[in-house]
Amino acid sequence: MCYDRYVAICKPLHYGTLLGSRACAHMAAAAWATGFLSALLHTANTFSLPLCQGNALGQFFCEIPHILKLSCSHSGYLREIGLVGFSVCLSFGCFIFIVFSYVQIFRAVLRIPSQLGWRKALSTCLPHLAVVSLFVSTAIFADLKPPSISSPSLDLALSVLYSVVPPAPNPFIYSLRNKELKDALRKIITSKPNHSMIL
Repeated sequence: MCYDRYVAICKPLHYGTLLGSRACAHMAAAAWATGFLSALLHTANTFSLPLCQGNALGQFFCEIPHILKLSCSHSGYLREIGLVGFSVCLSFGCFIFIVFSYVQIFRAVLRIPSQLGWRKALSTCLPHLAVVSLFVSTAIFADLKPPSISSPSLDLALSVLYSVVPPAPNPFIYSLRNKELKDALRKIITSKPNHSMIL
């Protein structure tokens, strides 16, 4: 998404060539393949861990730190730490790409002379930046919080915050830029209810 905004704002005349259907397919395939590889490696390692404290978790999905607490294997723990390190490197690369893209976007926006141009450019970027910030901040806090403040309810709330909340507003954020959808929504909100239909 940040690359799309970067090309749309910084290189608008090249948008069709830089973000054609082939480029979008390659980016989507790379994202899916990376996610699949990471999930496959973690799942394979998790299934190879011997569990000596039962197999019940107080979460709605199996998070790695909670599974490692149930494990009694030191080598499996070290393998998982290596896989987490690999995932962190991949995530850090994505994060650097996002930061670089937004630095370039904000540099381009600051060169726009009109305030209307600023608003239009920033209205396409800020919702994405807010969703990414929410995801990254809650995920980092969930994984790096001190054990002294850890509790099952806090862990569950943080898990919901970074796994459910960021994707939930995406359809609203990105579709409300569509003029036809805005007009339809405005028509629904401002129309008077038809009481004869109720009877």
